[in-house]
Amino acid sequence: MNKRKLFYTITNQLVNKEFCIIVGPRQVGKTFLLSQIENFLLDKNEQVFTITLEDPVVLSRLNNHPEKVFDFIYRNPNKRLYLLIDEIQYLDNPSNFLKLLYDQHQPWLKIIATGSSAFYIDRKFKDSLAGRKQLFELYTLGFDEFLDFRSGSAELSQEISRMRENPDYLSLKFHEIENLFIEYLTYGGYPAVVLASDSKSKILILKDLLFSFVKRDLIESNISDSEKFYHLMLLLSHQSGSLVNVNELAGTLRLSATAVENYLYTLRKCYHIHLIKPFFKNIRKELTKMPKVYFNDLGMRNMLMNQFNPVFQRIDKGELIENYAYIRLRESYGLDSLFFWRTSEGHEVDFVVRETLETGEAIEIKYDFASFNPGKYKKFTEVYPGFPLKCLALEASSNTNRLIVL
Repeated sequence: MNKRKLFYTITNQLVNKEFCIIVGPRQVGKTFLLSQIENFLLDKNEQVFTITLEDPVVLSRLNNHPEKVFDFIYRNPNKRLYLLIDEIQYLDNPSNFLKLLYDQHQPWLKIIATGSSAFYIDRKFKDSLAGRKQLFELYTLGFDEFLDFRSGSAELSQEISRMRENPDYLSLKFHEIENLFIEYLTYGGYPAVVLASDSKSKILILKDLLFSFVKRDLIESNISDSEKFYHLMLLLSHQSGSLVNVNELAGTLRLSATAVENYLYTLRKCYHIHLIKPFFKNIRKELTKMPKVYFNDLGMRNMLMNQFNPVFQRIDKGELIENYAYIRLRESYGLDSLFFWRTSEGHEVDFVVRETLETGEAIEIKYDFASFNPGKYKKFTEVYPGFPLKCLALEASSNTNRLIVL
């Protein structure tokens, strides 16, 4: 069975004392990941017990007191117990539950738990659990994982790793990977969508995911105007990679700015979108200037737009490629290191990756490499010499600079 990258990250640190909390959007495989971790531990002859809090009997007892969990477990006191909990957000007070069990029973107890979204984590975790937990985020499939799922092996993802290491490498698998890349740009990385056999099935699954997600998001966040919430998602899908002007959106939707902020908060915490902050030397400006918006899954963005043509046939191909670059950079560097640069005069760099306060790299994304003019970025390179600029594009005169090797 295909394994997510996060599987290896988590299993490599299971010896650590901190509890593991896995969060992310629905239908990305958190429960399946938990079962793979269970099998990994069983193969090592570890003591493992799994519970789901969708069971009302279990949930009621655990809400009564955290240590009631041991009523369901027969354990060997001479071995460490790995307790795997699915849907921990259903608890009335999950942070108190984890804190008490950690303080009373660590190091012989290790909990690995899943939660459906950061929205629940923010709302229900009253304590930061600093020093007691590690938080992991599971998104839809990245392109490397997509290749593994589609091909059934790691051969193609290994090949793309070689292409990234050496941009001059002429892979015999290049065109196969390129065709799959176009599919990934079109339908995204939800596992059920990736494994569907044809385009019609993929679109039907995406449609079901979109409307079931929106319905549950509205219920959980107490948003009453479903039509305007959906309309906001639609507006954002058409401005991927653009600045988010809350007052402008409020005027278009005939909502208050506060309502729009709440809607954006819900969309972020349910992992539909992410807002990237601008890059400035003045940290205070980073916190006050308008952010740019990107979708965390390309298939969901395309479903909102009802646009499933191949990238080379689309008028938004530049925005689509840029959104893919965001997903890839998020995987490579993490969200805290990712910014964009823009001045009031209109000078702009798509992405700035900050490694230290004074160093990193700047990345401009183009559909066609021929449209890249280095002279346009002179102001940035003069002000930020520690952030060398490069361009990545889908179409180029050779295999070098193709975005799929990013």
